[in-house]
Amino acid sequence: MARERVTGLLTVREVLDELGGISRRTFYRWRELGLAPDCIRLPNGELRVRRAALNAWLDKRAEGAA
Repeated sequence: MARERVTGLLTVREVLDELGGISRRTFYRWRELGLAPDCIRLPNGELRVRRAALNAWLDKRAEGAA
């Protein structure tokens, strides 16, 4: 948690937990379909999601959103 606050980047596991524990497979399927939040691929191949990108992605999916 402390590292997330410092960098503003979330691991895929942290994103999955925040989304209510969806499966990793679901997340990667959403990526294949262009439905997942924007990700950053690190040089080691791992993915990160900016906190702001996740919040914006969630806001777009809120019921009644314009």
